[in-house]
Amino acid sequence: MIDTHLMTLKTVHSVAELRAIVANWRAEGLRIALVPTMGALHFGHISLTEYARQTADRVIVSIFVNPTQFGPDEDFGAYPRTLPDDQKILDGAGVELCFAPSVTEMYPDGFATKVSVDGSMTDVLCGAARPGHFDGVAQVVTKLLLQALPDCAVFGQKDYQQLMVIRRFAADLNIPVNIIGAPILREDDGLAMSSRNRYLTADERKAAPTLNRVLTEITNAAAQGADIGPLLDAGRKEIIAAGFEPIDYLEIRDENTLELVAKQVIKPSRIFVAARLGKARLIDNRAIEPGKIAG
Repeated sequence: MIDTHLMTLKTVHSVAELRAIVANWRAEGLRIALVPTMGALHFGHISLTEYARQTADRVIVSIFVNPTQFGPDEDFGAYPRTLPDDQKILDGAGVELCFAPSVTEMYPDGFATKVSVDGSMTDVLCGAARPGHFDGVAQVVTKLLLQALPDCAVFGQKDYQQLMVIRRFAADLNIPVNIIGAPILREDDGLAMSSRNRYLTADERKAAPTLNRVLTEITNAAAQGADIGPLLDAGRKEIIAAGFEPIDYLEIRDENTLELVAKQVIKPSRIFVAARLGKARLIDNRAIEPGKIAG
């Protein structure tokens, strides 16, 4: 059991408490950053807080497993909830405030409002594989931004489509928060850090870096003008051979609009993948710059 009395991190569970602390910081003229998470924190999350620290005096990390972004057959019930460990990690990282609301605090009796983004951005990739997912994301992130009203909010680029959706509704709704995308943090073998990596068995963990290796190979070939179709066909075969099944998508899309790139990469794009390995659904992406080799 962690003795939270020894922490400099403060944890609050209500919107009223959150706003009271933010109001005091505002009165002191401090800049505030918000890092929304679902907990089960790892070094990738901590990299987001460090990124936030570059532009803010105080950092808030929210921890909330949001039920409205999970489908009926997804892992809402099994998603790891590790608040005591998360608090220790945040305290060690120098984060000032953790906002950990309950479901009833976020969605009280009578809650009846939805936020959604037009389907041209949300009906593809994870939106096609997880119907309604981005409505749930848009709903909860809108609430978090309005509850905390930070100067900026930081999101990881591993969930690149999510980042684009959040930027879209924040702009459309005139929410006065700068939405920042932070680089993907990877393990030494290239696997993108994710809370869902803990679902992997030892053998699956050895196979998991195949995703990044395949993405890197395709990225470098596509950046040099190779035809996309054969690259993706070969990539799918490699991913399946490593034990992934099914593959939800392996696609190259425009970096700004998420429109499908079908033949050759001629402007900044991204390759996206989502595939299941055992109990884990893993996602990843890489930027493709024409003429530039990926590191």
